[in-house]
Amino acid sequence: MKTTGNTIFISGGSAGIGLAIAKKFSAAGNKIIINGRNEERLQNALKQLDNAIAIQGDLSVKADRLKIAEELKSKHADVNIIINNAGAAFMNDLSDNNNNAAEKAYEEINTNYISVIDFTALALPLLLEQEEAAIVNVSSIAVFRSNKYLPTYSASKAALHSYTQGLRDTFSENENLNVYELYPPLVNTEFSAEIGGANGIPPSQVADELFIALKENQFEVPVGDTKRIHELVIPITEQTHH
Repeated sequence: MKTTGNTIFISGGSAGIGLAIAKKFSAAGNKIIINGRNEERLQNALKQLDNAIAIQGDLSVKADRLKIAEELKSKHADVNIIINNAGAAFMNDLSDNNNNAAEKAYEEINTNYISVIDFTALALPLLLEQEEAAIVNVSSIAVFRSNKYLPTYSASKAALHSYTQGLRDTFSENENLNVYELYPPLVNTEFSAEIGGANGIPPSQVADELFIALKENQFEVPVGDTKRIHELVIPITEQTHH
């Protein structure tokens, strides 16, 4: 797929992995549309980008998804890449009865899974009009194995992973639309600070890997530590999916 001259929408684009991706693709000559909930953070991010605009809104809210999709259709009808990167994660101690585990899980599932399905459905008519289009879903190394710190976050990303495989199969006959899955490991961002993110890889490394993958039409994009697990697991799932 071409890596320049695209119009790219990035949810959660004002910080962390989303901003790193925006910087990488902006520098390569793409038009960037970043989305986030906080207008101040969006404006701060725009100062670090060329050829970029921001659309404020919370994609976990249905009304905002409809508003954003409508704005893309009316003002940015050339959008041909959607990167579903916005996420929610909570430390969730399942042994603590006062922890509100289900409430946390509900927010994670809504943001990381349900909202992605709905927003993708809203964006698909626009993407299918383009000569070359892509959907990039940002999942996680956690899709392959959960843990006691992030059990429900991991489950929400596993759901996103499964949906992404099904979405790719759905459009496998369509040569104009490709479906990518980006699997970051632990990344050093504000988002992952409370789970030891300082020990993670820089977000720019994730952006670099995605850029190469788009250029090479490599739809599975494991990064860093995810590569080792991905090599073991994905060949097995590919054998059994028919």
